[in-house]
Amino acid sequence: MSKTGTAGGDDPLQRAIWRLRSRGCWTDAAALLEPHAAAPGPALQRASLLIERCLYTEAGWTEAEEALRAAEATAGTDDERGQAACERGYLAYAATLLGVRDRGDEARSALGRAATLIPLASPRRALLDFRRGLVAENIAGSPQAARAAYHRSHTAAAAQGDALLLSFTWRHLAGLALRNGELGEARKGFTQSLRLREELGYLIGTAPALAALAEAEEEPEAGRLRAEARRLVHLLGGVPTWLAASLSPSTA
Repeated sequence: MSKTGTAGGDDPLQRAIWRLRSRGCWTDAAALLEPHAAAPGPALQRASLLIERCLYTEAGWTEAEEALRAAEATAGTDDERGQAACERGYLAYAATLLGVRDRGDEARSALGRAATLIPLASPRRALLDFRRGLVAENIAGSPQAARAAYHRSHTAAAAQGDALLLSFTWRHLAGLALRNGELGEARKGFTQSLRLREELGYLIGTAPALAALAEAEEEPEAGRLRAEARRLVHLLGGVPTWLAASLSPSTA
């Protein structure tokens, strides 16, 4: 979920990975990293791609686990071990959120370990704080702790120019605002999230952003946004799977 590989990068390999990742071709993107996977950076990025695939498709858990273990084995510094722990926590979070297996304790433990290994001044704290916010909101049931973590991540992502992470923090802060009945704030956050994803060409994340904004809008605009989200999900072969189910004609 970092900005690594987005269209603004100068590295041809990262640009190719981003083009595939942004269209939901995580397996193909990960394959580009296989020749370099003996090194910690590529190994961690490969694991991250396959973990993201799990969250969007609800499949591929074994391959993601194997890639993560390989990445953990290559980590040689505290920073690398911290990144691996952050990915471990995210994989455990995804499995818990999607009902594959309750790994909530593992998610909290791994992200806590990452927090001890990644320095406070490190740019990697932004992603870590965001993921700790996800666990606080969706596993621990603590929206106040989630909001604080999202705000820390949001501020750091803005300072670092990480537009992709900002699209996530905007969306999740907006989701908390919507739960509190703050429609104006929610609409603003969801709109910013959608704008950033469209500017980045993050196609796989655009349908969730459209559907989220629809929750803060009135008809007929809400229906138009859901119809556009449904069209994109169909175009991408039913991914994200969890969104496809909620947007099916019988439930939309």
